[in-house]
Amino acid sequence: MNMPTVGCVGESIIGNDERGLWFLSHKDDPSQMNWVEGEKCWGSVKVPMGLNVTRTLSVLENGELEECYTFENVSGEPLFIKEKDAYIYVPFNDSYEKAEVGLEKRCNAHLFIGENATYVMALRQGGRAPHLGLVLTKGSIIGYGVERDFSARSEDRGDFLFYPKLGVFEPGEKKEIRWKLFWHQGKDDFYNRLLNEDEFLLVKAEQMTCIQGENFEFCVQTKNKEMAQKLFVKFNEKEIKHVRIDETNDKYSQPAYSVWYQYPAEKEGEYRFDIWSGEKHTHALFYCSASVDILLTRRSQFLATKQQYKKEGSALDGAYLIYDSEEDALYYSHKADHNGGRERLAMGIIMAQYLKRHPEDAKCMESLNAYERYVYRELYDENTGVVYNDINRNNDWHRLYNYPWVANFQIALYRLKKDVRYLLNAYKTMMGYYCSGGEHFYAIGIEAYELKTLLDEAGFEAQSEAFTQAFLNHADQLTQTSVNYPTSEVKYEQSIVAPAVSCLLQAYQISGEQKYLEEARKQLKLLELFNGKQADYHLFENAIRHWDGYWFGKYECYGDTFPHYWSTLSGDVFASYAQITGDKSYEHKAKASLRGCLNLFFIDGMASCAMVYPDTVNGKKAHYYDPWANDQDWALYYAVKWALDL
Repeated sequence: MNMPTVGCVGESIIGNDERGLWFLSHKDDPSQMNWVEGEKCWGSVKVPMGLNVTRTLSVLENGELEECYTFENVSGEPLFIKEKDAYIYVPFNDSYEKAEVGLEKRCNAHLFIGENATYVMALRQGGRAPHLGLVLTKGSIIGYGVERDFSARSEDRGDFLFYPKLGVFEPGEKKEIRWKLFWHQGKDDFYNRLLNEDEFLLVKAEQMTCIQGENFEFCVQTKNKEMAQKLFVKFNEKEIKHVRIDETNDKYSQPAYSVWYQYPAEKEGEYRFDIWSGEKHTHALFYCSASVDILLTRRSQFLATKQQYKKEGSALDGAYLIYDSEEDALYYSHKADHNGGRERLAMGIIMAQYLKRHPEDAKCMESLNAYERYVYRELYDENTGVVYNDINRNNDWHRLYNYPWVANFQIALYRLKKDVRYLLNAYKTMMGYYCSGGEHFYAIGIEAYELKTLLDEAGFEAQSEAFTQAFLNHADQLTQTSVNYPTSEVKYEQSIVAPAVSCLLQAYQISGEQKYLEEARKQLKLLELFNGKQADYHLFENAIRHWDGYWFGKYECYGDTFPHYWSTLSGDVFASYAQITGDKSYEHKAKASLRGCLNLFFIDGMASCAMVYPDTVNGKKAHYYDPWANDQDWALYYAVKWALDL
């Protein structure tokens, strides 16, 4: 039945009229979260002149909602619809508020634009079921865009819009886009619900990024035996034969058929596998990366030859700066995310990591020494442990994030040069962090366990004890605060939750106290909600982030960044949790997460600070790697830390 209505229908409370769907909640949700809140009404449609659209909303016997969009050529002439000419608004309520609000009333929306196999898995940010899902059942979606309210800055992901594949309409011709909205209990339940659709093709893989010499491996699942038998997969216009077919059963769904494929990862770059069964079409997008050691070598040599400023007498002499690949030029501004310090400290750290592996590279050693002199001259006071935000020891913004990054640089120098001065500097830096209120802050990249271990090994017992006490006080504060996270530079985000879990796991490693591990497990569940398993290397186990392209990129563009290098904070946590608990499932997640950002590093040693993933942002073409190499080297730091390719 058509549903211009307000009220309870099946399991849902809906508000729907001629404008579209403006309210949707589960009837048993005590928070009455609206899953479809946005600037535009869900179901609003933009079409070119001569194309008419009719939207219907129905409730099915099983309680699921079905939406149908019927497009009709009423012009009297043939209509040729370009890919971005028509679009449908689907504003999932994905934004950030303070934790006490957002964990109950906001979601993380995981989109897969997979032609006939398009879906959205929306997960309540606090993890409490039920959650909302969307599965396409008729037609094809070939792209998505976002429309942002720029006044909301980093807090609101924007309104999503789907680009349907419509093509050519003869006069009077009609075409349909149809999907279902349904409630689910979480990731496993969601993916199994997809398999309940008779002709749905679900692509699954353990890794979407492989290292040269490995094999891509994936399966296509369907509950339809005939569709499984008719599967046709091609790469570069050549058919890829399956290696086996498995029949599986599980507690959630009907039997499903898994058709497995393998293909060698030989040449660096993107591999697109197009998947067909009859008229149903989807795809899987993989990436082949060079080994981490090769990436590290290329990147470090690029830093030494292209990305270091050299001018005697300048405050910037020796600095690693932003590099613009379009203009083949360095760039600096005192503007926070473009300056000579802060996140860009990662460049010095990976240079030290590289030289630890390749001490024979005299040119890179000379470069690192120049950078070290720069940091100690402009960004750090060795006497007090104060870290500065920019050159000339500028601290207009005394930013606590900077402290662990300088400490990590000093730890890397200590590991390379074996001079205890650097180790004691790292200790002083972190004590400076705690003296500045760090125990109440969610800093990124605190390597407490490593620092304590190194202090112990070097015989600095008093320093180790003092740092341990300060750090465990921090961990106690994180335990007490639990998931009631304070707002930071963004009100709520993956890089608030990940540092909390990391510190708690390290506190458990240091103290052995079970309370830290228990709290880490609790918050780890929230961290995992930022990640999906879409069959696209940009998305697979990469955390949702959607503002970094604006703050750190040349084109200052908001919009989903898949990947963004801070996604590796989740991989770091997954790896640490696997190491501590022996849970092998987190080893696989860690590997996928850490590898998921390797596509930010290019064959020539250049890199990109962010991949702005949507096809459009506020109507402008997107889906590009930003031309600035800025702060992305943290992704390489974590890959090296966990010896990813060994």
